[in-house]
Amino acid sequence: MRKRNSKRLICTVIAVAIAVMTVAAPVFAATNDPIEVVENLSDFIFGLIRAVGLILLGWGIVQVGLSVQSHDPSQRSNGFLTLAGGVIVTFAKEILNLIVAG
Repeated sequence: MRKRNSKRLICTVIAVAIAVMTVAAPVFAATNDPIEVVENLSDFIFGLIRAVGLILLGWGIVQVGLSVQSHDPSQRSNGFLTLAGGVIVTFAKEILNLIVAG
């Protein structure tokens, strides 16, 4: 039992370390231009949103795959909805730019 718990702890620590390294964002030095500071903050926040969107996208792919394997139509529809939501969240910044520009 103890070996199983230590193995689970090691796997959890490795997974958290990989997640932290994957989501790491560059830190920008402060400038005198407040607009540039706001743009840097916006880029950081949209980077975090993109990471959440990619997680949703991956989870949607897993759900669709499991639904195909188990022949479950309700799980398949949930998988496709999660997949579509992940795409929308991943490309939220580009979608907002298209809305504002057009």
